[in-house]
Amino acid sequence: MGSNSSRIGDLPKNEYLKKLSGTESVSENDPFWNQLLSFSFPAPTSSTELKLLEEATISVCRSLVINNPRTGNLGALIKVFLSRTKELKLSAECQNHIFIWQTHNALFIICCLLKVFICEMSEEELQLHFTYEEKSPGSYSSDSEDLLEELLCCLMQLITDIPLLDITYEISVEAVSTMVVFLSCQLFHKEVLRQSISHKYLMRGRCLPYTSKLVKTLLYNFIRQEKPPPPGAHVLSQQSDGGGLLYGLASGVATGLWTVFTLGGVGSKAAATPELSSPLANQSLLLLLVLANLTDAADAPNPYRQAIMSFKNTQDSSPFPSSIPHAFQINFNSLYTALCEQQTSDQATLLLYTLLHQNSNVRTYMLARTDMENLVLPILEILYHVEERNSHHVYMALIILLILTEDDGFNRSIHEVILKNITWYSERVLTEISLGSLLILVVIRTIQYNMTRTRDKYLHTNCLAALANMSAQFRSLHQYAAQRIISLFSLLSKKHNKVLEQATQSLRGSLSSNDVPLPDYAQDLNVIEEVIRMMLEIINSCLTNSLHHNPNLVYALLYKRDLFEQFRTHPSFQDIMQNIDLVITFFSSRLLQAGAELSVERVLEIIKQGAVALPKDRLKEARSLKDTGLCWASILRKEVLVTFLSKFPQTQNDLCKSLTVKVAPRPLLSSWSFLSRKDKNQVFLIRLHAECGAQHGT
Repeated sequence: MGSNSSRIGDLPKNEYLKKLSGTESVSENDPFWNQLLSFSFPAPTSSTELKLLEEATISVCRSLVINNPRTGNLGALIKVFLSRTKELKLSAECQNHIFIWQTHNALFIICCLLKVFICEMSEEELQLHFTYEEKSPGSYSSDSEDLLEELLCCLMQLITDIPLLDITYEISVEAVSTMVVFLSCQLFHKEVLRQSISHKYLMRGRCLPYTSKLVKTLLYNFIRQEKPPPPGAHVLSQQSDGGGLLYGLASGVATGLWTVFTLGGVGSKAAATPELSSPLANQSLLLLLVLANLTDAADAPNPYRQAIMSFKNTQDSSPFPSSIPHAFQINFNSLYTALCEQQTSDQATLLLYTLLHQNSNVRTYMLARTDMENLVLPILEILYHVEERNSHHVYMALIILLILTEDDGFNRSIHEVILKNITWYSERVLTEISLGSLLILVVIRTIQYNMTRTRDKYLHTNCLAALANMSAQFRSLHQYAAQRIISLFSLLSKKHNKVLEQATQSLRGSLSSNDVPLPDYAQDLNVIEEVIRMMLEIINSCLTNSLHHNPNLVYALLYKRDLFEQFRTHPSFQDIMQNIDLVITFFSSRLLQAGAELSVERVLEIIKQGAVALPKDRLKEARSLKDTGLCWASILRKEVLVTFLSKFPQTQNDLCKSLTVKVAPRPLLSSWSFLSRKDKNQVFLIRLHAECGAQHGT
């Protein structure tokens, strides 16, 4: 490197890098540092160029790994950076471009080295490289200064205290990125780290007082979405608006961390990386999420998670309880607007979920908004384009819907919001539809997509859970939404009959030979019947609680009344079919009395009149679907966490103990796997007789 512009291909031969990584010690007061830090070269614009940078510098970095115990040059470089940051704020005020440029370059080199050091060695060895004071081999001072803690505190101060100007934008981005790189230690450990150096420095000691200020600054960076300055306005030359060189380097690390935290790469489709309008906002969000998801230390909870759980609105004048540490206030209106606008990225969706789930102040504020469609529509669009999204992004969107639909006020208000011309919904032109009806359409579409493509039973369960949460407050359903509810039931009914037929044929063949294994059709039937029952529960809940508000659903029910005939006497559905059968019978008789050749408008008029005339006491009171033993949002959160921690078996027991969620019983499946082949045949034969008998009314 040096005063002349450099190319990536020249880095292995660069005399200044050779001296830095060589066997000669360099004092922090040596003029060499001014020469080393006076470099610039075009920023990599692709992953290929980033890989070339790593390949070009790996020999230099590994040489420093070997020689640093004797030279202490890494410590000298860090001290040079630390001394410069003390004057950084004044330099920004005085517009000292050269000083900021060299300080930025020092941080860039430190981050490049830190990334290689973390990849190449254990945390214990890494810490030793930051505490070397003596230059002679093998002699380490017992009272040596811990430069790693100094560096982290300095980075926190830089992020929180340095004003964000055109000339400080790049160094602010790279300060955030360096912290992301530091936290990447988890990528190189199979087990969850609970006593890592990140816990040692970030959760106690000198860094702890910066907790609330750091979290607040990172949130505001996300809210403001500050774009990088135009070319020529900053000191580090670059070829694009995509961020500095170190941003690209740290983004690779952040992508790895993001893959771990969001379950990507395991049966997931790689998401296309959108062009970032604000590298600072993106890196700040990633750092915030990584900090919030650090595990609790052995003797202390995660302070960054505590800060995220407890911050309040700037308009809230109530005092913070003394028991809440790291509390602060932030503008909720600005935060809400930013969250609504940024849901195209899965990290923004994870932030939304985190705040809704863990911060009751944010959840209360959002549920009280009168423009909830600004938040819900981007979430629905994620689910609508399910085939283009990563599975973890879809699941997070579902979790958010589940949390929202647990609130009765939300379920009522979404049917009062009328939308016009939803352009991204392409199956049918929707010139006017309520937000609630659109939510139903998108969730049903997701279920049908899952039935034909991914076949994920958890997706089924939780899509139905969202509908179940809403069902008692269905109001003025759009005719297309009502049709899709019945169409989904029709699809499930056909699937049930198909599996039943396959099971019958398979059983006939297997009974003649004990050597032929019996396909596990009982499990398939059990799953399908659970879904069918849930659909019947949803329809029943709507009819019982809001029959007079939903003539279109009654119309669709009557139009497809034959679908429900086979389930009237089915032993698994007799109880839930009572109200549905009563409604079909009651309204069918009124239509017969009205005569034949009725128009659609006339049928709807008869249904509205009949809804008023039907005595409410004739309908059996439907149980609340929120009290069926399934806490939907908690179950989905448990599933996501268990999947995430499947790589870490030793933590699963603790997790399951902490999530005391009741799960719906599966009586047949619970013991099915323990039966012999002969017993399975007998049990399944009894089951099939019951199924076939129900279909034929015997």
